[in-house]
Amino acid sequence: QVQLVESGGGLVQAGGSLRLSCAASIETFSTYTMGWFRQAPGKEREFVAAINWSSSNTYYGDVVKGRFTISRDKAKNTVYLQMTSLKPEDTAVYYCAARQYYSGNYYSEYEYDYWGQGTQVTVSS
Repeated sequence: QVQLVESGGGLVQAGGSLRLSCAASIETFSTYTMGWFRQAPGKEREFVAAINWSSSNTYYGDVVKGRFTISRDKAKNTVYLQMTSLKPEDTAVYYCAARQYYSGNYYSEYEYDYWGQGTQVTVSS
């Protein structure tokens, strides 16, 4: 059973930074493509970033490109999302997602098999 647990959310002022973590209870963590999505109240879930299981290539949504960085620590079974230059419009619940051996449409939430419970990020102006 795959479990994903996000942490690191909170309240931050505009222009600040946060680092989210997603701890995965997966024995074969290195075989999973990992993604981050977010959902603001009244809006659809939005792709934020993903990291390929094999190549470690990274992919970003246009609205976060250049500000957010996804990375993974295979020894700790953890994926991170470093967020900088935060804006009030980044306020959302951030979700971690996973799919094994996946190389495809990283941007679609429907391609991921496992999800965490989410962590709230609030950016004040």
